[in-house]
Amino acid sequence: MGALAAALTSCGSEPDKRCVDPYSYDAGRGGYRLLDPKACSNKGGGGSSAGTSSGRWYYGSNRSDGFAKSGTFSKSQAVDRGGFGCSNSGSGGG
Repeated sequence: MGALAAALTSCGSEPDKRCVDPYSYDAGRGGYRLLDPKACSNKGGGGSSAGTSSGRWYYGSNRSDGFAKSGTFSKSQAVDRGGFGCSNSGSGGG
């Protein structure tokens, strides 16, 4: 357990994350519409649809014209892709 914690903390604290509307994917722009971070901070990231626009954290994405692109909703997947900046650093991947 301690080795895992040491490995994670040695690479950084968190992958980049942006709050997005998970139902707003725009194929023309290739991404999800950005929301105020408060829309994601008020819940634990669950999938409830209470009628209001509930956001989800989108990890390891780029930001362009109000949209988040090329990311993932899975925090662990963002880490595997090098979201902490220690593995795969310098490789564009694709």
